[in-house]
Amino acid sequence: MTYTDKDNKFKRYCITTALPYANGPIHIGHMAGVYIPADIYARYLRMMGEDVIFIGGSDEHGVPVTIRAKKEGCTPQDIVDRYHGIIKKSFEEFGTSFDIYSRTTSKIHEETATEFFLKLYNEGKFIEQTTQQYYDEQEQTFLADRYITGTCPICGNERAYGDQCEACGSSLNATDLKNPKSALSGNTPVLKETKHWFLPLNDYEEYLKQWILEGHKEWKTNVYGQCKSWIDNGLQPRAVTRDLDWGIKVPVEGGEGKVLYVWFDAPIGYISNTKEFTPDWEKWWKDKDTKLVHFIGKDNIVFHCIVFPAMLKAEGSYILPENVPANEFLNLEGDKISTSRNWAVWLNEYLEDFPQKQDVLKYVLCANAPETKDNDFTWKDFQTRNNSELVAILGNFINRTIVLTHKYFVGKVPKINELNDLDNATIAEIATFPERIGRLVETYKFRDALFELMNLARLGNKYLTENEPWKTFKTDVARTETVLNISLQICANLAILAEPFIQFAAKKLQNMLNLKPMHWFEAGKADLLSVGQAINPAELLFEKIEDETIQKQLDKLEASKKQNAIANATVEPQKANCSFDDFAKMDIRLGTILEAEKVAKTKKLLKLTVDTGIDKRTIVSGIAEHYTPEQVIGKQVAVLVNLAPKELKGIQSQGMILMAENADGELSFMQPEKVFKNGSTIA
Repeated sequence: MTYTDKDNKFKRYCITTALPYANGPIHIGHMAGVYIPADIYARYLRMMGEDVIFIGGSDEHGVPVTIRAKKEGCTPQDIVDRYHGIIKKSFEEFGTSFDIYSRTTSKIHEETATEFFLKLYNEGKFIEQTTQQYYDEQEQTFLADRYITGTCPICGNERAYGDQCEACGSSLNATDLKNPKSALSGNTPVLKETKHWFLPLNDYEEYLKQWILEGHKEWKTNVYGQCKSWIDNGLQPRAVTRDLDWGIKVPVEGGEGKVLYVWFDAPIGYISNTKEFTPDWEKWWKDKDTKLVHFIGKDNIVFHCIVFPAMLKAEGSYILPENVPANEFLNLEGDKISTSRNWAVWLNEYLEDFPQKQDVLKYVLCANAPETKDNDFTWKDFQTRNNSELVAILGNFINRTIVLTHKYFVGKVPKINELNDLDNATIAEIATFPERIGRLVETYKFRDALFELMNLARLGNKYLTENEPWKTFKTDVARTETVLNISLQICANLAILAEPFIQFAAKKLQNMLNLKPMHWFEAGKADLLSVGQAINPAELLFEKIEDETIQKQLDKLEASKKQNAIANATVEPQKANCSFDDFAKMDIRLGTILEAEKVAKTKKLLKLTVDTGIDKRTIVSGIAEHYTPEQVIGKQVAVLVNLAPKELKGIQSQGMILMAENADGELSFMQPEKVFKNGSTIA
């Protein structure tokens, strides 16, 4: 029985997490928004003795997958096989405690989604509509929303997608975009008629209004507010099929060349993954004694609070979610995390760069979780929280207590003697922590729950420091025994209560204390360790992270920023056309730089002596910020030899060296593949 469910209303808990697209790895935004809070919740409920199933999986259909496949010149199946493996391995190494992590390309998912669609289709729950959608005439295909880019009508971002603007976060329809372009051909698409099946959400508007706005006022403000806004604006029919060839085929007449829309297909994955895990799957989805909780990010609120519940209601035999504790977005170093711009901290790369430090990232992302508003992850904050909190508060208390126990009492739990007021107050406060932390977890306030866990460590540090057992041992051994006994009992409580949050450190601490795994309700006591019980030597739970380690991560991000700037740089527009006669007037030849020196009192100019094959002449070139004189001597270069002479800084320049310039302003010589005779013409 949980603290907030005194009536024991639910016999079991079904926990789901948003299915990540299998078109790239998992990043810290995903972890902070969805998977860390869900894992804390699942671990906690198991420790409370509850019957729990924790469901995850990869979303392997939809346009993001096909876009990645097209870019890499392979099949969508190749993409999802690769990234499903990377994602699943990352979760396993990070310690995320899924009961099953499956995928939507599984046979059981195809069967489940097809059966779900057919039941609604056969019962007349869909409507057919012919609509106009964008069509790429060159590629001869209808364009999914993610295959259309254009200018956002809300914020003016010129790289918005047909379903969403990543700059301002607005949900869009493709026809809302200004200057739409096909991501396949770059051409302007045309509108063309196509027939699809729609779920009439408007038919469920009154039910959803009652169920959410009246029945679930306890939902998080950001979730409740977004639902209210959608319902107040009036719900509209939403297509459940799409013109694509990657996905679950529409299994009815007229469905040729169409698949189930990914928003319809993906949430059914929760059901199919449960089926794959257990033949007794129906009790998790159709029994009112089950509490269903969806963990998602804010971009999925509408789908999990309005669309998926409408689907389940239309089907008729399923329970609906009791809560959808969606988080806001996590930014990175002051900028929105973006997979397309490679502006992210990828979980698989973190696990390589920070081996055995899963708990540090889990702690930092939980402590800085975007529960009520968008938050920012910075590497400096990561370092500070590790060094100042995990090392200096939690790790320091554990280490001091165990080291002193080995120093004074040969590594055995000392007896407890006469208690003073401070001892009694400390023991009384220890007893309050299980419920304080538990209530916060049960109400999805994981950040506050973690803060309370650290308050227990702070209590231990304060108690140990105020009693100074390293001093009393010389004059009052009995007092030292009592102080270290109570300090060790705090360590034992931390070993239990830390497990949902930082499970690797908790396990390590349990091993140091020779403490068996325990239930949540067993914590809060001051006799968890028996007098005389042997404890193992202290091991560091956490270690300091140095500045150079953090700088490497900052340098990696800076490199991503530069690469992205180059990749997305705007190419200068073509100049006005010139005639062949205009071009023929230019005499461009190969020449070799014989001498070079800086021009006095300038930053950019080099004075060059160039053998043009016609003569040896002086050319002044603005390349001094890119090349030293020593670097250019001997280079064969392209020279415009008939450029009218011009005086620069008192030097007569007779020609121009031709250079290439990239988006960062870097210059590079235009050179032939092999050395030619000076004076050879370029045409």
